[in-house]
Parts: sequence; C-alpha cells; structure tokens
Amino acid sequence: MTLRLRIALAFLSIYTIWGSTYLAIRFAIETFPPFLMAAIRFLIAGGVLYAWMRLRGAPRPTRANWKAATIIGGFLLLGGNGGVTNAEQVIPSGLAAVLITTVPIWMALAELLRRDRIVPTLHVVLGLILGFGGVVLLVGGGDIAGSSGLNPLWAGVLILASLSWAIGSVYSRKASLPTAPLLGSGMEMLAGGVLLLVASLVSREWIGFQPSNISLLSLVSFLYLIIFGSLVGFSSYVWLLTKTTTARVSTYAYVNPVVAVLLGYFLAGEQLTIRTLLASSVIVIAVVVITTYKSRQTVPDDRESES
Repeated sequence: MTLRLRIALAFLSIYTIWGSTYLAIRFAIETFPPFLMAAIRFLIAGGVLYAWMRLRGAPRPTRANWKAATIIGGFLLLGGNGGVTNAEQVIPSGLAAVLITTVPIWMALAELLRRDRIVPTLHVVLGLILGFGGVVLLVGGGDIAGSSGLNPLWAGVLILASLSWAIGSVYSRKASLPTAPLLGSGMEMLAGGVLLLVASLVSREWIGFQPSNISLLSLVSFLYLIIFGSLVGFSSYVWLLTKTTTARVSTYAYVNPVVAVLLGYFLAGEQLTIRTLLASSVIVIAVVVITTYKSRQTVPDDRESES
C-alpha cells in the first residue's frame, strides 16, 4: 500500500474503532475490575506487538527507548486510559467520550510548556474558551430541560485523563523511541500495562474478583478492546503521530464522541439529553476551531535568551 492509503486507513481506524471502545470498556468492566482489565488488555496486546516486531528483525530497544516508552505509557495508558476505564463505572460511555474530546484543547495548552513555547493564535484562544465553556455546561449544576450535570468528581477524573493523554501525545513526538513505530507502540503498551497492574494491586480492586464470574458480554468486549482498540487503534494512533502533525491526528476527536454517544444510546440505553447534545456540540465545535486554526507563533524560551 502507498503511504497515503496507509495514513487514510489509520485515520479511519481511530475515527471509528476508538469511538466504539468507550462502550466496549463499559461492558468489559461490568464484571471485570477496571485497572486489572486495562492492564491485562495492554500487556497482551503489547506483548504480541513487541514479539512480532522483534521477530521481523526490529533492533533491540535501548535503555533510553524503554525510559521514553514508560513515560508515554504512563501518561497515555495509566493516566489517560486508566482514568477513562475507572470513570465509566459511574459516567455513561457516551459522555465519557465527550469529555475526552477535550484532548486537543489540552494539547494546545501543553505545547506552551515545551522549550520552543508555542503560543496559540487568537482563533485557538477563542476555541479554548469555547471548549471549556462546553465542559462547564456538561458538568455544571442546574437543570437544563430535565437533565442535571455529571458527577463532578468523576468528571474531574475524565478531564485529568484527557490532560494526561494530551501531555503524553505531545511528549511522544520528540521522545527517544525506536525507529520502528510499531515496536514503540508495543513497548508503550507493555510499560503502561505494568503500571496499570501496579495501580490494580495498590487499589486492591482485585479483592473478591473471581474470573469465573466474568460474563460473556464482558469477555467479548475485552477481546474486542485487545484486538481492535489496542492492536489496531492504538498502534494506528502512535504511527500517525510520526507521519503527520499532532493537530491532524487529534481530529479523531470530531468523530469519536458522535460514534460513542450513538452506540451508547442504541446499544446500552444511555440517555441522550438536551444538555448532552448542547455541550457535545459546543466542545466539538471548539475542537474544530482549535485544530483548523493551528498556525502558531513560536516564542523563544526565556532560558535560551538569557544564556
């Protein structure tokens, strides 16, 4: 396949598959401890991908490679995916996807912390304000057409999860990873899986868990997350970060919440309220504005100008 076709297929996978993983996570954690489910998911997927790339002749990763993969796995998988997986015990899958849509908003802010201090344009600033307004509308109190806001604690967990994912994504663009992107994906999933397993052990969520109690729906959803969510979707995301700009990759946020909200409504009976529709529309419009007007101005780092 040509590079252009491979990029198109990778975008298609993160646009559609990732939108469906929110509902798959909800079904999986019905009879599976959240951190443990995520840990096993990424350890299996990462192990398969890492072994496959090494058998194909990919060079052995260096210590610097593993350090970078561990940092990225911590931000993307422990902080990002782990936060989403736990929050979906309380928050509907469609609304979780809407809040995670704020990742491009956080990316624009995270880029301010880089050494080149990328400053957003006026359009991006307006998009940021609009996006945060949508979050406040979704989470805030008050009654809008018979629907109240989300649980503020778990909404906060999702917002922090999106921030963690954004930081990991920005960091990964210049991290010391292997030249083979899929090998790096496997390493990140292995490292993230280990961190998630530690989180499971520390939180003691596994107490009382019996594998025999896992339902068929949870098991099928778990396998779907391994094959499509991790091996296909996550690998496509990491690969795209090396082939195109972060702004373009983050456009998956336009489609994911729409897919997630519709699947949650039709397959899980999740409510589709006016508050949800209004807030989702505001957040998605904000993301469109931010990623469309991403031409930016670089300001020298004060530390560099002083040296």
